[in-house]
Amino acid sequence: MSSTENKMNELYSQTFYHGTKAYLKPGDVIEPGFTSNYGSRRKAKYIYLTATLDAAIWGAELSQGEGHERIYIVEPTGAIEDDPNLTDKKFPGNPTKSYRSLHPFRVVSEVSKWQGHSPEQLKTMKDHLERLKEQGIEAIED
Repeated sequence: MSSTENKMNELYSQTFYHGTKAYLKPGDVIEPGFTSNYGSRRKAKYIYLTATLDAAIWGAELSQGEGHERIYIVEPTGAIEDDPNLTDKKFPGNPTKSYRSLHPFRVVSEVSKWQGHSPEQLKTMKDHLERLKEQGIEAIED
């Protein structure tokens, strides 16, 4: 088996999460094409998932909208790739296990119990994202 095949088998044997404020139920599909939660809020070419609960918590906490923060366990329906917005710029080697896809994710279930970040951590992250925005730096590059 090639190293690429090993990596793909490893990826598809993991649990994947997606943090959002959208209300979804098992069997629902999350697709590209919706307004992005980040940057200039243009239509998202990709959708994002992670194999770490912490990264999904950030996704839920930083997402736009008035809904309740939610984290879903999802399964990819097609190929996924490392998220270059994090892995190429902030965390080489992908320690956050963050990925993106052009293909939908199917909602398996909702994570009902999780602990969010402290108000201080959340404020620090939001302040950082605001500074990037003021500098004209997009948080998401498609």
